[in-house]
Amino acid sequence: MPGRSNRRRRVVVAAAVVTALAAGGVAVRLASPGDGTRAAANDPADVRTASVTETDLSTAVTKSGTLGYGRPWTLKGPADGRVTLLPAAGAVIRRGQQLYRVNDRPAMVFYGATPLFRRLDAAGTVGRDVRVLADNLRSLGHDIGSQPAVGTLVTPSPGAPTDTASPSPGVPASSPSPAAPTGAADPKGGKAGSGQQDPAPPAAPQGPTRVREGDAVLTPSLIAALKRWQQSAGMAATGVLDAGDVVVTPGPVRVSDVRAQPGDDAAGELLSLTGTEKMVTVPVTAQDSASFQKGQAVTVTLPDGATATGRISAVSTVVQSADAAEGADAAPKRTVTVRVDDAGKLDRIDAAPVQVQFTGQTRQGVLAVPVGALVALSEGGYAVQPSDGRLIKVTTGMFAKGLVEVSGSGLSAGLKVVTTS
Repeated sequence: MPGRSNRRRRVVVAAAVVTALAAGGVAVRLASPGDGTRAAANDPADVRTASVTETDLSTAVTKSGTLGYGRPWTLKGPADGRVTLLPAAGAVIRRGQQLYRVNDRPAMVFYGATPLFRRLDAAGTVGRDVRVLADNLRSLGHDIGSQPAVGTLVTPSPGAPTDTASPSPGVPASSPSPAAPTGAADPKGGKAGSGQQDPAPPAAPQGPTRVREGDAVLTPSLIAALKRWQQSAGMAATGVLDAGDVVVTPGPVRVSDVRAQPGDDAAGELLSLTGTEKMVTVPVTAQDSASFQKGQAVTVTLPDGATATGRISAVSTVVQSADAAEGADAAPKRTVTVRVDDAGKLDRIDAAPVQVQFTGQTRQGVLAVPVGALVALSEGGYAVQPSDGRLIKVTTGMFAKGLVEVSGSGLSAGLKVVTTS
């Protein structure tokens, strides 16, 4: 009969819903069509109840992370020479300060993105490495004079070093081919490879070079500023800057590890460097990384139980394979970087494992019951059952931490409902 067939179908559908919820760890009870608006209560000795509460629900996720200074990078010395001085682990080196010495000659820190890859020794040299020199001398308080405008054609003086960058528009086709640099920039601004270069011999005169965006020109005024800085830094005021005189970093650096000692060959690994800002890094599966967005609020729990708020500052675009210790079936990972709002809470900790709670969607001031209080209705939807046996149909919302948001006529905070847990 049609009526009996429809009832049978509703019961089957309700049973399927219960099965699906149970598979996800959600326990519900099923009310049959004959229940009407009232269901028989279980034996009072077996009945558990819970109160409808007004609360805030949040789909927060907690992950393990590591507090530190970020991923270190390794700095190598020049090809020739002996290490004569190294900084201590934990030292912070800023712009214009000495990082180490080779053959008792200092290597100073400049900020920038382009490492020095050649000797700067003649007026008219053009390039991004010259821009690093100009920007740093200006930041250190030295007057570098005016710079030629972008698009200006500059003819280097005889003896100017060969430009290793690609030829600019306007450079004659007969100009010598650029020489390849011996060092490359580390992703964080350090040197991969030697990080330094021996002084290059003077090159043959070149034709005019057009100044491009991001270039600077080694003008007489800039050379004069270089001499003043060299004198103030305790260096020979020659007006010539060798690649080994400067280490270019993205900003202040912290020495995380000293790899060499005085007397070692300088060509090896000298130091491991990091930035100076403490941060938290959290590995997450590449599949889950879409759930974490830059600017998302987090709460960091430190080893002593103290908490600090923070925000996601970056989500890595590089997917890394899982560690061997995690097994062959472990999912690839991305790194989520978190910056803590109150850095003062981290003063006594340089590195430590931490717990990071990522706050997802939040619902404030909603009525909620344990998930086990839901009764699946055969006609569809859900209800809760007060201890007097009535069934109150409810609309469900967010599920979080074993609770479910509910709304419906007859619900109020403090109402006791039957639950399985």
